[in-house]
Amino acid sequence: MSEVETKPVVSESRVRVRYAETDQMGVVYHANYLVWFEIGRVDFIRGLGMDYRSMEREDGLGIAVVDVSARYKAPARYDDELRIETRLVAARGAVIKFGYKVMRNSDDVVLCEGETVHVVVDREMKKRSLPEKYASRFAAVLI
Repeated sequence: MSEVETKPVVSESRVRVRYAETDQMGVVYHANYLVWFEIGRVDFIRGLGMDYRSMEREDGLGIAVVDVSARYKAPARYDDELRIETRLVAARGAVIKFGYKVMRNSDDVVLCEGETVHVVVDREMKKRSLPEKYASRFAAVLI
């Protein structure tokens, strides 16, 4: 457990805006932020020493998105390098909540802030509590 306690509470991921992610106005299409939230979430879980693929294949569980919110503050444009900060907001029973901040790396301007709420499900998409081996790691970064 001591290894988990030394991990940062906020993980950081980087992406570069591809041309295909922009709209006719030359700014990032809003739905791409949800993809970047996922990148941050997967990196956060990996940073805790867990692997989402193993959670699915070995433990037969998924983390289904049930709610998303995003507040857009400034536009991102083609070739901007972005930094995604991800943190765990809550983890209790079957519910997990992550928070995100997407910033342009060159000037640290906050472009978008958001949250996702997830429910832990089994292979049949039935709600179940997060197994202790994952719950304890999440609890360690909520303290």
